[in-house]
Amino acid sequence: MRQVPPLDAPTRPSAGVLGADDHDHQDSLILDHLNLAKSIASRYSAHAYDLDDVRQVAYMGLIKASRGYDESKGDNFSAYAAPTIAGEIKRYLRDNCWVVRPPRTIQDVRRQVLARTEELTQILQRTPTPDEVAADLRLDPGQVGEALIAGTSKRPDSLDAPAFEGRDGFQGTLSALGCPTERLEDVLALRDSIRELSAEDRHLLYRRYYREETQSAIAQALGTSQMYVSRRLSKILGGLQARLLDEQLKSPCEL
Repeated sequence: MRQVPPLDAPTRPSAGVLGADDHDHQDSLILDHLNLAKSIASRYSAHAYDLDDVRQVAYMGLIKASRGYDESKGDNFSAYAAPTIAGEIKRYLRDNCWVVRPPRTIQDVRRQVLARTEELTQILQRTPTPDEVAADLRLDPGQVGEALIAGTSKRPDSLDAPAFEGRDGFQGTLSALGCPTERLEDVLALRDSIRELSAEDRHLLYRRYYREETQSAIAQALGTSQMYVSRRLSKILGGLQARLLDEQLKSPCEL
């Protein structure tokens, strides 16, 4: 059966039957509080390229607040709209803006840091350092640094983005012919092969090729002959070469 509301129940026209005066009042609230939405949006955007998107979400929150505002409750509209706008922005940032989403604790610290940085900038008439923000919020400087770095997880930078100081963009750091990283795969394979050697053989390679000691100096330090050191090194290098060649021959088959 259809339930009949009590006679003393407060009634309010739904959004579909709002009169012209109601729509005009909502439009007036929105236009009068655009700066409030912009101000809240700026607190949650650390980068200029984020700001337009966040502002659009803030405006949507403002519209939502204008539709849900009830003057009869006596609340100030700004006080009512601010948490609504902030809530919409937080949901947007949480659900849409992290390419690599950091832990919730880091996100919370980041929001605190950005908001307090803005406040301290007004007080100090300059941008505060991360250490100053950390001291003000009674946080570890490492937490503040991690929270600020987390902002780079929101959107990946383009490989075509220009670099600073006249250097190439990010594409210039990719591996290419003649690039220092060209033989990185070989270096990593060699490292893994060296790890499989005995501790004695690794120590011998360390002294000869890292510390660049002569075979005579190594023989003297180990209490053995130079001939033994030479033969031992040749055997180790031959074994490493055979192992690396064997890995190269196996790789195409495994793929």
